[in-house]
Amino acid sequence: MARTIKTQKTAEQRRAEADALHESIAQQVEQLRDSDAWQRFLDFARSFHSYSLNNVLLILSQMPTATRVAGFRKWQQLGRQVRKGERSLKIFGFRERKAKADEENEDGTLDQLDTGERVVCYFPMLSVFDMSQTDPTDEWIDPNPAQRLDGNDEAGIYAATADYLTAQGWTVTRETIPGETNGYTTTDGTKRVVVDAALSDAQAAKTILHEAAHVILHSSEDHAEYVAHRGLKECEAESVAYIVAGIIGLDTSAYSVGYVAGWIGDDTDTIKQTAANVLRAAHTIADAITEADEEQEAKAA
Repeated sequence: MARTIKTQKTAEQRRAEADALHESIAQQVEQLRDSDAWQRFLDFARSFHSYSLNNVLLILSQMPTATRVAGFRKWQQLGRQVRKGERSLKIFGFRERKAKADEENEDGTLDQLDTGERVVCYFPMLSVFDMSQTDPTDEWIDPNPAQRLDGNDEAGIYAATADYLTAQGWTVTRETIPGETNGYTTTDGTKRVVVDAALSDAQAAKTILHEAAHVILHSSEDHAEYVAHRGLKECEAESVAYIVAGIIGLDTSAYSVGYVAGWIGDDTDTIKQTAANVLRAAHTIADAITEADEEQEAKAA
């Protein structure tokens, strides 16, 4: 029998609270903009190259849990050291040089600069490393505005959500995940949800709600579509986690606000534009994992 969470709230009360919680996360993201923690995060984020969609797909094909990648020396500049023995991730770089007489690109074309100079473009393989492959040095200052939760999962959110996902045909496991990734949902047809084994009970509860949102909203999408709009998808999933956890009584704002802001910056309009998807998924999960007190339902009737 699937485990559920007893609640004194009626379905109508849960929906009203979901609306209020969705509005509150947008307000908290706006407030975060003025904090020192946010400025530190922005400085860190600006240090990374913006990779093409093809390179992002290439990175994720080699390490699905990758979060931020940079070259060996760039990590040193940022206060982190690549661990000895780590295998680099390969991406395509871009270079150009002055063309020799009658020289062409590999595809038979020849580029011409505004100056009229003829150049040959080529794409060498470059080596980068994910943050999970590095260790902090004495110069490292953590810029992450999303702080993992401590504490317990007193309501039993993890168990109830795992039962819900299992009933939908998904396998849920706790496994060691390297680096900063708390969990992931597979997109290769295996229908697996994995939550990091090292997380506190409270963080694991929030994470499984996040992954359940991905299952409902994004699991049927083409992987390239997800990657191309990754910030929007992560904003939706974390907003769902924040709302459902909040309805049940677990405040995840210490993590969720910074996480959402980290993906969409201070564009709170993006949060508001996702309302329909977010609330649909939040209601689906909340309805599935909670069980209203019969006496409370009778009083409300």
